[in-house]
Amino acid sequence: MLDIVPLQALKDNYIWTLRNATHAAVVDPGEARPVLEYLAREKLQLAAILATHHHPDHVGGIPDLLAARRVPVYGPKREPIATLTHPIAEGDTVGIPELGVTLSVLDIPGHTRAHIAYYGVESLFCGDTLFACGCGRLFEGTAEQMMSSLAKLAALPDATRVYCGHEYTLANIAFAQEVEPANAALAARLARDGKLRAVGKPTLLSTLGEERATNPFLRCREPAVVESANKYLGARISDPVRVFAAIREWKNRF
Repeated sequence: MLDIVPLQALKDNYIWTLRNATHAAVVDPGEARPVLEYLAREKLQLAAILATHHHPDHVGGIPDLLAARRVPVYGPKREPIATLTHPIAEGDTVGIPELGVTLSVLDIPGHTRAHIAYYGVESLFCGDTLFACGCGRLFEGTAEQMMSSLAKLAALPDATRVYCGHEYTLANIAFAQEVEPANAALAARLARDGKLRAVGKPTLLSTLGEERATNPFLRCREPAVVESANKYLGARISDPVRVFAAIREWKNRF
């Protein structure tokens, strides 16, 4: 049986750990210590490392993990990650036979120039592209690229479980309520996730169905989101990419 376990790392990162009774694979290990401690405590062998993009808080722990055990390291072929053994891009798959899992690779540039996601077992590991009720900053890509990447993810089934890279949910909900103050699903999400954080529990995972109902960056065609973007800009726009760019800029300043 496959379980997916969050390991907290650094300030607010999650290292997603796919495991069965004997082996584990980790997604975006920004540091090695939480992984090594978990593997030792649970008596698991590391089978693979998966990276979504090159930022240090997602790959910084890979060298120390490899020093403990040599395993395949998968990650975006067009990004500077020195530890990769298997550079990959959309159209490729990642098989982890120890777990009985095969994941498809999706290209989702925007946050970085060649960010990727892994999709399989009704789960999406999306790094810093899609967050719970938010999306990543545009460090290396354009608003058009990011919106296209988000649309690709949003086209996956509603029940898809979303495993993103950071615990940003409450701050993202607060911004989303500025954009869509009358969205009842946001109020319900805040009540639920606020209780989780109050007792130190993760708000993640979410589902794509929930993201489509509450995430303003997936709702750039909704009249309320368009109107809020217009108020922020002090101009009349309706093109979804321009709406996305406006609310992403607004979020940067929020």
